[in-house]
Amino acid sequence: MTSPRLPATGRLDTPRTDVCVVGAGPAGLALTLMLLRSGVTVTLLERSTALRRDFYGEILQPGGQRILDQLGVLAAARAQGARELDRFQVLQDGRPLLDIDYRRLPPPHNCLLALPQRFLLRELLTACRELPGFTYLEGHRVHGLVREDGRITGVVARRQDGASTTVGAHVVAGADGRHSRTRMLAGIDAGRREAFDQDVAWFTLPAPGRATGAVRVHRTGAGALLVHDTHPDRLRVGWTLPHRTWNRAAARGIEDIRRELAAALPEFADLIHAHLRSLSDLTLLDVFAAQARRWTADGLLLIGDSAHTHGPVGAQGINLALQDAAAAHPVLLDALAAGDTGRQRLLPYEERRRPAAATVHRMQRMQAKALLGRSGPAATRLRSRAAAVVTRSRLGGRITRLVAHGPDPAAVRTDLFTTPPPAPAAGPARSRT
Repeated sequence: MTSPRLPATGRLDTPRTDVCVVGAGPAGLALTLMLLRSGVTVTLLERSTALRRDFYGEILQPGGQRILDQLGVLAAARAQGARELDRFQVLQDGRPLLDIDYRRLPPPHNCLLALPQRFLLRELLTACRELPGFTYLEGHRVHGLVREDGRITGVVARRQDGASTTVGAHVVAGADGRHSRTRMLAGIDAGRREAFDQDVAWFTLPAPGRATGAVRVHRTGAGALLVHDTHPDRLRVGWTLPHRTWNRAAARGIEDIRRELAAALPEFADLIHAHLRSLSDLTLLDVFAAQARRWTADGLLLIGDSAHTHGPVGAQGINLALQDAAAAHPVLLDALAAGDTGRQRLLPYEERRRPAAATVHRMQRMQAKALLGRSGPAATRLRSRAAAVVTRSRLGGRITRLVAHGPDPAAVRTDLFTTPPPAPAAGPARSRT
């Protein structure tokens, strides 16, 4: 496509680009790939030099899998190692309270998928590198935004050695996560809210032959733990704590914590005693909700966690971010073709996706109270009755579809692609490992 010329500033150290994407996470890479396939030039900035994200969310709902399939990267990422999870279950003191079967959804995306994020990022980046118009600046952190006449026209990026690079762009797309520096430099408030009563301390356990095939919430009198299989032959466990009490918990020491966790998960007590050796084996996730005051400005667009941050319940983060990218793609193409990347041109993206993020925020607050909250016998009986209704009625199917695909199941506009996809890598379409 033909893009308008950038104004000459005399300050650009790299080739000018149509779009500068900040952040090589799932949202940033997916948006980059969509734009490249549509003939747009893209410069992608990423502050790290290694795409290893061991404790970033890795559960893909069917809606996210669909987008990655449409981009042609899901099969190759799965072939590197993934786990299909058929069910979402809530157990109360070891007894099933809620059991949602994802196999009741229409194929091919009728399961949850535990896919290590490094595999996904590797395939997305490989696909981007095989297309014309792509520039990748790894090890570059955004240091400032370039402004001309009140409009954002690029970024200043700084390497770890202190060297700076200025990248001029018609649009900057901030995809740099929950603590987005792009958003902060643009002067946009993150809109953080302490909407959840829990934080989560994550750890993994080697578990050959102990796969559950499910995402489980184990509720006990002491609280709740999230457990799911992950690759290769491991369990990922999330220990929920009252919000901002980690320092108090850590002061108890690893032996006391290990005893509590083993008592809460007796079927995995041997693994906990054998492999949870020190506090450094746990990674704390500060759980909060956020909805940025604005997602767009003249020359700027925010996607994923940069625009809205969610808790871990329901595994919505990556899926919403990928759907953001799919929704932003045609809006950016329209703005570039019109030679107008002002906020009004970019606003249709925000107007479409903001209600979806708000709906998921409301849904997650209810889920967190119902699934993770500490309570007594009366509340447990109430949860049991509610779970029975969800499991046995049509309401359960509607809720499953809403969680699986989101309130706005955006799809990739492949009809806007002008560049053929790279040759697909060999790999099974579906596998259990």
